[in-house]
Amino acid sequence: MRIGGALFHEYSTPEEWAQVVKRHGYSAAFCPAIADDGDEDAVEAWEDAAAAMDIVIAEVGAWGNNPISPEEQTRQAGIEGCCRKLALADNIGALCCVNVAGSRGDGWAAPHDDNLTQDTFALIVESVREIIDTVRPVRAFYTLETMPWMYPDSAQSYAALLAAIDRKHFAVHLDPVNLVNCPERYYNSGAMLRECFKLLGPHIVSCHAKDTILRDELTLHLSECRPGAGNLDYRTFIGEVGRLGDDVPVMIEHLKDPQDYRVAAAFIRNIAQSEDVTVV
Repeated sequence: MRIGGALFHEYSTPEEWAQVVKRHGYSAAFCPAIADDGDEDAVEAWEDAAAAMDIVIAEVGAWGNNPISPEEQTRQAGIEGCCRKLALADNIGALCCVNVAGSRGDGWAAPHDDNLTQDTFALIVESVREIIDTVRPVRAFYTLETMPWMYPDSAQSYAALLAAIDRKHFAVHLDPVNLVNCPERYYNSGAMLRECFKLLGPHIVSCHAKDTILRDELTLHLSECRPGAGNLDYRTFIGEVGRLGDDVPVMIEHLKDPQDYRVAAAFIRNIAQSEDVTVV
């Protein structure tokens, strides 16, 4: 297993970036900010810097793109944006390109009453196939982040998408906290996690690490928090990730303070040690 997270230092060269990643104690990283991701020589330099320091580039985010928007211009721009990011992921040697499936509303990741319908499921299948078939990646996978109010919103719906999309380079990006959208999953997160890894395990290429806490507020308030400060069953989570192999990354996200990232990484390392999981 590998651990990565946000960087709070500036860098101007691939070598400086790789040194910053290592200085944080990480062996995995989000894709670095590249001024021109269409410059193949520049992209190769970043890949080489990562390889030289044994850093796995976990993911290239295609955030902000809505490939199933009801607005045709937005939808087409979303497809094109995802294609560009998947091409970058393939060129730089990242494990995956990740986006949410998209929304039938105004925002690219917004809740909408049409998000969880069979028609939208079919649109997701069509859009993912178009992205993969256009880019034809050789190394990287295109993935959808699990979400609370759009597909894939469960292990079962992700498995259904894997079967329906039927593309070798479609895989799973697991954010278990995003699947905790009700008290049942909150209080039984271990069972939810075991189901995820049972149904999706061989297809999981990258994971997000955060935590969730149920607030005593009506009607229902689930808030993100630092790993270890909430209720997610991290022993089950890290134990299951460890069974997938040494290079599967767990990427800490959505924290505002560098100290919180250090505490989160230490917490995950302690859990890994207690579960006999090797952290590269």
